[in-house]
Amino acid sequence: MPSAPRDVAQIRLDNAMRLFEEFVSATVKHADAATLRGLERRFAERLQIQPSYWSQIKGRSRQIGERLARQFEQLCHKTPGWMDIEHGAGAMTATPASAPVPGMPVPAEASPSLPQDDDERFIIGLVLTYYRRHPQRARTRLLDLLGEVLTPTTTPAPPPARPPAPSPQAELDEWRRLQAGIAPLKPKKR
Repeated sequence: MPSAPRDVAQIRLDNAMRLFEEFVSATVKHADAATLRGLERRFAERLQIQPSYWSQIKGRSRQIGERLARQFEQLCHKTPGWMDIEHGAGAMTATPASAPVPGMPVPAEASPSLPQDDDERFIIGLVLTYYRRHPQRARTRLLDLLGEVLTPTTTPAPPPARPPAPSPQAELDEWRRLQAGIAPLKPKKR
């Protein structure tokens, strides 16, 4: 007996969880403890939804509607309709369209200045978040960092030569010379 077709809401939820797994895998492959904190919040930011909304979707108290499904596809670089189709275990990677689709990101091969993977998109997201919160500070700090990386390194000048440390006998002789020039204290008058 064939099984009943699954409803679109369940398929979209499964695919949203698949997108989250992809995000975690891409983030964790070179992650330190600080990177691992707040993955769900960062994933929600990537999807341009509130973290609480993402939590409600995961908890099944909210469903992913048509507009939100298309938003997830676009922001996660999936083909239109990807959220509405069941995907097997081998379909965990992005499936870019063979031809550009209006409203979809241009594949990285077409423009080397666009982020090419989730790690690059993550870094760009961090930089944009920092810039949007503190534009002047971010601009100054980022330019400083880029200057350090892009400025050709020159051999640093050697530190100025220090005079050799005096021998213990020379120090004792100097102390005696200074002591000889100091008059003794006079006793207090009572």
